Amino acid sequence: MADVTLSFEDGTIRVAGGTDLDLPVDRDPRSKTGRAPAVRYAALVAALDDRDVDYDDRVLAAPALDVSSAYELREYQRTALGAWRANDDQGCLELPTGSGKTVIGIEAIEELGTGALVVVPTIDLLEQWRRELETEFAVPIGQLGGGEQRVEALTVATYDSAYLRAEDIGDRFGLVVFDEVHHLGGAGYRDIARLLAAPARLGLTATFERPDGAHEVIEELCGPLVHRITPDELAGDHLAAYDIKRLDVALSDEERAEYDEHRETFTNYLAQSNLDMRSGSDYRKLVMRSGNDPAAREALLANQRAREVMMNADAKVATLADLLDRHREDRIIVFTAHNDLVYRLSERFLLPAITHQTGANERREILEKFRNGSYSRVVTANVLDEGVDVPDANVAIVLSGSGSEREFTQRLGRVLRPTEDGGRALLYEVVTEATAEERVAERRH
Repeated sequence: MADVTLSFEDGTIRVAGGTDLDLPVDRDPRSKTGRAPAVRYAALVAALDDRDVDYDDRVLAAPALDVSSAYELREYQRTALGAWRANDDQGCLELPTGSGKTVIGIEAIEELGTGALVVVPTIDLLEQWRRELETEFAVPIGQLGGGEQRVEALTVATYDSAYLRAEDIGDRFGLVVFDEVHHLGGAGYRDIARLLAAPARLGLTATFERPDGAHEVIEELCGPLVHRITPDELAGDHLAAYDIKRLDVALSDEERAEYDEHRETFTNYLAQSNLDMRSGSDYRKLVMRSGNDPAAREALLANQRAREVMMNADAKVATLADLLDRHREDRIIVFTAHNDLVYRLSERFLLPAITHQTGANERREILEKFRNGSYSRVVTANVLDEGVDVPDANVAIVLSGSGSEREFTQRLGRVLRPTEDGGRALLYEVVTEATAEERVAERRH
């Protein structure tokens, strides 16, 4: 009889026996069993193997998956996958948008030949992955999300659906692929990785680090960043060569007066409150204080109004008019930070608009017309940053955004797919001078 028995139970690993072993489990003296989150399964097996313990492993019910793909990996894709395999099939890969992260995931599924779960942040990505897997592999594809709840040996799930089902299906897969793995750092989504027993874990992203430091949690749950490729490394060969141009614009006299007034209210409060806003914690303190401190609330609102002035400056609209005229023959995506400006620009320049308020069918129709050439330009607020199959464009115009490196990298990635004529991609940043937006632009680089 085996000294130790491992089994899966509601997102945990139950360990019977082995009470004299120093295993990474919590012991229940009454039942004389140990229990650990399912994520520790691989570590438990490794610990038992190291101690040469005889054990009965009943954890995984993952079927073998005999599939093959027609894809031939490019050299940089093969190198990235090799780095992951060399790390015991655990870890994250950072590659630019448009470089074929999905292809690497498909190859990992083929090479491991075990039941696999692909977790994605959006319905658009859910549908894209399902189509790719159906095209490449002659097996049923399960789907969790988008109105379906069907589990197969190869299944695609949204983060939300995976969160709800993980403790029930955590023993069904030997491999989990987290697309846009930076989402795994979110407080709720972390439980997906904790409740899955899959020993093989692959994270895919264009930007691994998170400003809140949660990438350290991702490393614990999925594995470390084992390979990184920057856009510059692929530009000109596998991605379009590109240029980034910053255009500084000035506030009008009226806008400057309004901006300065709001900023003064904001900075005066910070000075008397010993907050320097150099970290997210200071901003959170201000938000918390605003609940019962009228001065803090006034400062918070003043900061928001100042941001609206600098991000929606009339000079930005005039600059956009010039750029649209200059690039009449190009395919253009205009990015802003706020829906109000999207609709203002849509009406002014007759641009198709996509925001979080745009219905799925309308968004799909706009993108299809952009793809087939009926539309040559579109304006959006954040929605097209990630998780959407955006047709090829060669010019991006960032009128406003955050200081996030991730956001900037994703927007750049939207214009990096190579074109038939081998032309260079362009990204314009339109920045209001002598405002906080200058620091925001510097921070995201």
